[in-house]
Amino acid sequence: MPLKQKLKNSEITIGSWIMMSDPMSVEVMALAGFEWLAIDMEHTSIDLKSAQILINTIQAQNIKALVRVSKNEEIIIKKVLDMGADGIIVPMVNSKEDAIKAIEFAKYPPTGKRGVGLYRATGYGTRFEEYKKWVESELVIVVQIEHIKAVENIDEILEVNGIDATIIGPYDLSGSMGHPGKFERDDIKEAVQKVLEACKKKNIPSGFHVVDTNPEKLKEKIKEGCTFLAYGIDYFFMRDLAIQGMKKIKEGFKK
Repeated sequence: MPLKQKLKNSEITIGSWIMMSDPMSVEVMALAGFEWLAIDMEHTSIDLKSAQILINTIQAQNIKALVRVSKNEEIIIKKVLDMGADGIIVPMVNSKEDAIKAIEFAKYPPTGKRGVGLYRATGYGTRFEEYKKWVESELVIVVQIEHIKAVENIDEILEVNGIDATIIGPYDLSGSMGHPGKFERDDIKEAVQKVLEACKKKNIPSGFHVVDTNPEKLKEKIKEGCTFLAYGIDYFFMRDLAIQGMKKIKEGFKK
């Protein structure tokens, strides 16, 4: 079933975050059974050339390739979609106007304002009409709620037609409230809950990036009602297992 349809049905879908530019990391992550992988171009050294290779590699594994673009800006959104990405995750959508811009940058007229580029997504110009229909029926647009201003404006943001899901960025949200990483604070929990309730009311999938590799943390978000879930980060899985393994080995030496 297409990812967009699963989102419409409010079915749980789990993906992960790609922050390493080596396509081998994608191939390894694909073994876990993720439905989608998001290439992070906001907080990494991944450039457009590397993103193109990663998109191709992800799709070769029969997984949806999403791109968290560097910012809500026309050129970067247009480029990654022309490269063939299955969807975008747009950071720092803090207002209704921000949401409208994201939709307009991603979709062709009359829905949006995206310019036409006859690149990979269109079969290098051989399938433009088919791709136009695909954009309307299957392109996934996710807005990232990661600032207290977005929480305050959440009802207006969700009124914008074309949003397929939201995803909460917990670190930046807590940072915008003056307490980066302090997720257990009551005020931060309340902010997250406000977003979840607004999404439920509007029947728009609510998402969350659970960066912790402990699967119990992800289960907690499912219980809270999140259906679009990012689990971990590529190098977090490698980091955590290496640290845990070496800790046990060193403890054995002391006995």
